[in-house]
Amino acid sequence: MKDKKKYAVGVDLGGTNIKIGLVSPGGNISKRLSINTEAEEGPLKVIENIKNGIHAILSKAEIEVEGIGIGCPGTVNPAKGIIENPPNLTGWNKINLGRAVSMEFEKDVYLENDANAAAIGEMIFGNGIKLNSFIMVTLGTGVGGGIVIKRRIYRGEFGAAGEIGHISINYKGPKCNCGSYGCIEAYAGSNYMKERIRNELKKNRNSLLLKLINNDYNLISPKKIKDAADKGDKFSRLFIIDLGEKLGAAFASLTNVLNIGTYIVGGGVAGFGRPLFDSIRKSLKSRVMAQNKNHIKIVAAKLKNDAGIKGASALVFHGF
Repeated sequence: MKDKKKYAVGVDLGGTNIKIGLVSPGGNISKRLSINTEAEEGPLKVIENIKNGIHAILSKAEIEVEGIGIGCPGTVNPAKGIIENPPNLTGWNKINLGRAVSMEFEKDVYLENDANAAAIGEMIFGNGIKLNSFIMVTLGTGVGGGIVIKRRIYRGEFGAAGEIGHISINYKGPKCNCGSYGCIEAYAGSNYMKERIRNELKKNRNSLLLKLINNDYNLISPKKIKDAADKGDKFSRLFIIDLGEKLGAAFASLTNVLNIGTYIVGGGVAGFGRPLFDSIRKSLKSRVMAQNKNHIKIVAAKLKNDAGIKGASALVFHGF
């Protein structure tokens, strides 16, 4: 009988999708799947989906699972396995997700904030390998952040540090799901972004983006916006540049406070690529204090959409 290979299950719980993978200690994903979160159905349904997804990925797999790592939005108590008040999950207040999954699979379960997990993934397997300190920003359904200082995740006094998406860049701006106003997430989170595009397209009827989505606003996506911009659509190009300016404003505040100048940016919205990154860099440099200007670096996440899965698996193998 062959020796069973040791793997971890990495779970990336997002507001839209749950991504699950079987990951080796070296960060190789041998099997993966993505399922709908169904966040609007509440926590019991989401937990059921997580369990079913893990069962599916473990089926017919001749492996030994060391443990299960889960990256999830909101405030996370890693020691107790509790997730609190995630902004983009309906009906979640204080849920012991770790215990629910551990009882199902009789394995150790490690919980971490999703952006922290992505930061750990980049630190262990990606573009953070050689960095002592950096800030990870994930641009997806929400805007998440993980702060790495001297190769350790900074969690703050109450375990909720790194909520970069909830830095307000306009105190009279649009209301955010967190309850505040003008948060960067209220501009750069994909759901908010789609709604903004929907409203602005009504005044830009000649935009190529309308043609690419066949006048169906439900088809608006970061990829469609990027495709339109790449084809010379002025509206889409300016939208991406404006988004970069707003992100740069938030990053400048972080750099001035934390004295960290390197940002690793990932998530679906980061797929806008160079125009977005150039705009972030320009905006950031124009706003930081003079002594910080020469230390600014904006780096694309190497692991891309795998950062969450690999980072969650690293919780099992490496511990943080």
